Amino acid sequence: MKLILMGPPGSGKGTQAKRICDRFQVPHLSTGDILRAEVKAGTPLGLSVEATMKAGGLVSDETVSAIVANRIAARQAQGGFVLDGFPRTIAQAAALEQALGRDTLTAVIELIVPEDELYDRICRRAAESGSAKRADDNADTLRLRLHAYRAETLSVSEFYRSRSPFFEVDGLASPDEVTDRIVGILESESPEVS
Repeated sequence: MKLILMGPPGSGKGTQAKRICDRFQVPHLSTGDILRAEVKAGTPLGLSVEATMKAGGLVSDETVSAIVANRIAARQAQGGFVLDGFPRTIAQAAALEQALGRDTLTAVIELIVPEDELYDRICRRAAESGSAKRADDNADTLRLRLHAYRAETLSVSEFYRSRSPFFEVDGLASPDEVTDRIVGILESESPEVS
């Protein structure tokens, strides 16, 4: 199973990716998590992207595409993966196609959530996380991230609508309902994953 989960910041991609990965025993490849871990560890990559991430900007296509290409080529991802937060641009989508070669995606699923709900979710997540709060969990950064999402990532939806099995899922439903819908899509698109 090779799945892309799309959606704006706060739409529930991370939650759903973890659930799907647990169910189907495939790795969760979250570019945001990978980059945040690099920043926390103070690696050269982390140091180079820290300011961009704190400002709500997007890390360069080349950097993120190289990270993902390495991760999907790794032994752990040979049985499949869930991509969360990638691709965010047409250039990244094209790089992913090149990295996959002849492999095809099982599905691309976009979680649909209205912007006012996204702000509520990010504020709740920030309040509930206490000292573990993410540096980008605030309204100002979310505004910048949503602007970047509308400017670049929405076109990725159109890119995949014509290339891969593409589905929209209502992200306002309960997390369990969203998971059930995604699992249903995956099982209908690729019966061997059930």
